[in-house]
Amino acid sequence: MKILVILFTALLFLSGCATHQSPTGRNQVLLFSSEEIELMGASSFEHIKRQETISHNAEQNRYVNCVADRITAVLPGSDLSWDVIVFESEQVNAFALPGGHIGVYTGLLQVAENEHQLATVIGHEVAHVIANHSNEQVSRAQLSGIGMQIADAALGAGGISNKELYMAALGLGAQVGFILPYGREQESEADIMGVELMARAGFDPAQSIELWLNMAKRGGEQGPELLSTHPSHGHRIDDLTKMQQQVGPLYQASQSADKNSCHFMK
Repeated sequence: MKILVILFTALLFLSGCATHQSPTGRNQVLLFSSEEIELMGASSFEHIKRQETISHNAEQNRYVNCVADRITAVLPGSDLSWDVIVFESEQVNAFALPGGHIGVYTGLLQVAENEHQLATVIGHEVAHVIANHSNEQVSRAQLSGIGMQIADAALGAGGISNKELYMAALGLGAQVGFILPYGREQESEADIMGVELMARAGFDPAQSIELWLNMAKRGGEQGPELLSTHPSHGHRIDDLTKMQQQVGPLYQASQSADKNSCHFMK
């Protein structure tokens, strides 16, 4: 029981001392420094580059870098140089990692029909980074490790059978966060921030809706939202539709600035 009290106190101390607010005002627990998270991001990116096939198609690279450069150029208070890599793969996907790393799979270029739709995805992924979502997820995993010790001690002390079943019900057994990195709250937050970034960078935010309509067609029938950490396509489209009035003026204001054209001939 004494060990249980110590572990529980440690959990409260760690979560209380590391509470921050995300850019949209949501509470986050961040246990790691930006330097530690950036090292994790760099290490992960090097691993992915060794595992995946890097595209040497000059036109694809020019196009993706053009869109990514415009997105990262409007990030608040950042002079970070972002490393952008295109991977040869049918995956309809992209990602961004702490420390300034962006990966785009060529399969996405078949679904994102223009530079505005590609900017929707890149803006969304970069938003995950600047909102500290990676730190949040790693921190949750760290706290879950402590939480599992507490639950295990409590259930063991009480002589309860089927501990694994109870721990899974408490969300402490499956470690879903490692398999599906971002939850619905984080995904929705990245949608909001991402569409603002693309509008400031001179990309049409209305195309964000078209992008997710394309994704919905590509993805086929989708299961209930509660069974996934990601928002349903319908929910995501509804949220982006509500955002249009807010981000429209940002897009109009960006049109007066001289920006590189990012057209791509498929």
